[in-house]
Amino acid sequence: MKKIIITFLILVTSCGYQPLYLNKDPNKLIFKEIKLLGDKNINRQIISTISIKEDKENFTFEKVTLKNRENIIETSKDSKGQPVSFKMIIILDFEIGNKGNIIKQKTFVKEFSYKNQENKFDLSEYEIDLRNNLTNQIIEELNIFLNI
Repeated sequence: MKKIIITFLILVTSCGYQPLYLNKDPNKLIFKEIKLLGDKNINRQIISTISIKEDKENFTFEKVTLKNRENIIETSKDSKGQPVSFKMIIILDFEIGNKGNIIKQKTFVKEFSYKNQENKFDLSEYEIDLRNNLTNQIIEELNIFLNI
């Protein structure tokens, strides 16, 4: 049993394992300019969670651009022409630039299908929750992308 534990510890420590959400350098995400396009709530949620900061004098990179789009598409209708199901798609274009060059760029896409509801207030509340959940999934992927 001791040999198995010692072997496991040696393998884990020698493989270079480190947590995904470990922010190695807290000054890594300081930008001279932050450009936000699209839905303000989604952008605020991303900026606050990832801790992107703006500083005109002490910055690591010149510019970061966050451009998001949200589409709600009717995926099916009933015989009366009323929508039965929808698909929400959130797209985030993320770009880091320095001295006119693009250093990192990636597009994140998350989508989810859901059924229509009779009560439109419940439907709008459900869409708000869904938007937050999809944004959180994008934030997780973006955080992994920035730490690599």
